[in-house]
Amino acid sequence: MEVEIGRGKKARRAYGFDDVAIVPSRRTRDPDDVDISWTLGPYRFELPLLAAALDGVVSPMTAGQLGKLGGLAVLNLEGIQCRYEDADEQLARIATFSKDIATRELQDIYREPVKPELIAQRIKEIKSHGVVAAASLTPQQVRKYYEIALDAGLDILVIQGTVVSAEHVSKDTSRPPLNLKEFIRELSPIPVIVGGCASYHTGLHLMRTGAAGVLVGVGPGAICTTRGVLGLGVPQATAIADVAAARSQHMLETGDYVRVIADGGMRNGGDIAKAIACGADAVMLGSALARAHEAPGHGMNWGMATFHPTLPRGTRVTTTQNGTLEEIVKGPARENDGTFNLMGALRTSMATCGYQDISEFNRAELMVAPSLQTEGKHLQREQAVGMGATGKATVGVAD
Repeated sequence: MEVEIGRGKKARRAYGFDDVAIVPSRRTRDPDDVDISWTLGPYRFELPLLAAALDGVVSPMTAGQLGKLGGLAVLNLEGIQCRYEDADEQLARIATFSKDIATRELQDIYREPVKPELIAQRIKEIKSHGVVAAASLTPQQVRKYYEIALDAGLDILVIQGTVVSAEHVSKDTSRPPLNLKEFIRELSPIPVIVGGCASYHTGLHLMRTGAAGVLVGVGPGAICTTRGVLGLGVPQATAIADVAAARSQHMLETGDYVRVIADGGMRNGGDIAKAIACGADAVMLGSALARAHEAPGHGMNWGMATFHPTLPRGTRVTTTQNGTLEEIVKGPARENDGTFNLMGALRTSMATCGYQDISEFNRAELMVAPSLQTEGKHLQREQAVGMGATGKATVGVAD
């Protein structure tokens, strides 16, 4: 439904996770009978969970750990791991910066060029754990580095930017834009994930490039300031539902099912369940995993655009390191704010509503529920516990 912004300008109303609720159905189910696995290309994963390609979240070591838990971690091939031999030294430095100099210092650290030999080395380190290796490159750099990554054994390529379109227009003939459709065809049968996007039409065009998966999310992450800097973004519940509708249209046209991956904006298990109920096949998490004791960011997280040389679009945040990666992903939960055992929460939500697998849960009934987070919760809010904690375990206050 459109509302009038002013004469000559109307807009659709959009909804975030806090604006909607999943409606229980007439059936409940034993959680042990719920299947939350999903596939991407020839690969099957026990958990519908990807770790975001952020330097504070994914290293070759954490990629191996998450892979063994049943998820998939994406390494940033243009990040610190592929710029510095001793990446942890730089990551530890970043954790010491005060907030007033953090962005400037990050810009300086990321001036170090990407080293092709480190791309190959990091992918081999991931493969040494016996897990699927996934890594990301930006559309501007993917042609420069992708062959090195594939030769090293990369299994899944993610082409990722703040916003990625199927049609980039430029008058600069010295830098021809990437033709995603041709490029993805060249890479076959390597599965390619592309994104982010936040609308039906962009999602549909990205699917028509031959991508195996599409990332949905422009600016919802805890570290991202794109919505403030550029004014861009769509609340995640609406964005996911729109791109899921594009998936249905694309399947009608081609018979191919493209995975929709919700990227960002999820603090707890309830948000993850809502993302799946809105139509996602899997979720990509950043700050929720950056708080793990094993995370390479030493209690910090920052985005891929934070260190842009002239227009940063992100901020470094402090996370509360209060659990292991396994506790955050699979439990056991020792906090009651929904930030631990995220996959167990998804499974229980699906069981409570009677759904057997992710494709069924995509069809769950939703309701616009602006009072969902506040109704009857005054004591929790006053005492900052449970739902009143509002994800405090996920992101703390930057120093």
